[in-house]
Amino acid sequence: QVQLVESGGGLVQAGGSLRLSCAASGRTFSNYRMGWFRQAPGKDREFVAAITRSGANTYYADSVKGRFNISRDNAKNTVYLQMNSLKPEDTAVYYCAADQTIMAFTNIPRWDYWGQGTQVTVSS
Repeated sequence: QVQLVESGGGLVQAGGSLRLSCAASGRTFSNYRMGWFRQAPGKDREFVAAITRSGANTYYADSVKGRFNISRDNAKNTVYLQMNSLKPEDTAVYYCAADQTIMAFTNIPRWDYWGQGTQVTVSS
């Protein structure tokens, strides 16, 4: 089992920045590919970003490309999501997820472990 705990959400004005963190425990963190997802009220959960085990490769949804940056620190068992130039449409609950073998990062049901989520609200 892998336990994931997100933090760093909050209320921010449009154009501002937030950094989300996801702390993992329970298994060897560096064995897991990590992802960030979000779910706005009344909408399906959607892929935001993913990172490979070493951190060498990252992937982003088109809607956040150039504004968000995913990174990880395997020594701290933590994955981050730096969010810049935030827009009201970025408002959602943000979740991190972990999986050892996933290749299709946008295949949401395929991810094995999920955190409880952290709320991000962007005011206009």
